[in-house]
Amino acid sequence: MKVLVAVPTGWCFGVKRAIECVEKALAQATPVYAIGSPIHSPQEVERLQKMGLRVVQSDAEIPAGATAFVRAHGIAPDILENLRQKNVSVIDGTCPFVRAAQNHARELSEAGYHVLILGNEKHPEIIGMRGYVRGPSTVISTIPSLFSSTIFKSSAKIHKLGLVSQTTQEESLLAEAAKAALGVADELRIYNTICRATIERQQAVRRLASQVDGMIVIGGYDSANTGKLCRIARDSNCDAVWIEHAGQLDRRWVLEKRVIGIAAGASTPDWLIEQLHNAIHNIAGRQGDVRNE
Repeated sequence: MKVLVAVPTGWCFGVKRAIECVEKALAQATPVYAIGSPIHSPQEVERLQKMGLRVVQSDAEIPAGATAFVRAHGIAPDILENLRQKNVSVIDGTCPFVRAAQNHARELSEAGYHVLILGNEKHPEIIGMRGYVRGPSTVISTIPSLFSSTIFKSSAKIHKLGLVSQTTQEESLLAEAAKAALGVADELRIYNTICRATIERQQAVRRLASQVDGMIVIGGYDSANTGKLCRIARDSNCDAVWIEHAGQLDRRWVLEKRVIGIAAGASTPDWLIEQLHNAIHNIAGRQGDVRNE
């Protein structure tokens, strides 16, 4: 049996940077508070909590004078201001690519554009990004949702429409959204805010899908980019499964394969990928030669 690992895979630059920031903060003082899960990997969050991280659901739960960590997804500016008003020491782990998307959304809004955001409106990145928009905005997740939005239902064209995207979206979907938006705006301004690391990981899965009998995509079930990797593999006619950790492996599924691919979401740490590789070896090692390619 062969095991092929997608390249690149696992932590992206933004997540790695954020984790290094919070680890450094935890080494200096505890507790450190995070509004929402700092990373879409329950196992990695558990590791950080053992180091002294406290996950809360709102800034109101963070005591005055405490230390707070802003996750890679970023937060809305009003929440950041609330923390500063309470003299909270803020460690900003916002991914630079997310920060760029926030800035573009703000610039469009300040310039009088109706801001169209492609993404999941309940995702923390989009919630934070929308906080930078002071004028009208619309969030869409699919092209049908764009056609059913008030933008398309209005009989009059929008004078100025600006389009930005969640950093983990697919470029093909952004292109479709741009094409559709052309029909409802006198002026359309587009920023491609999709992270290059996202594109590279999606391309790696497409390449790997044609070389394997099955693919294991490992990452948190609440991770948008991990879900897209699994869907891309399946759309490529690959037998793909999505798991959060190696303990969820189906032994029978593994033994049915001759070549297995591994791909990991951008929030999946190396140690979870290594555990998965070891689990495959333990299941299939006696059935044949388990190798990395």
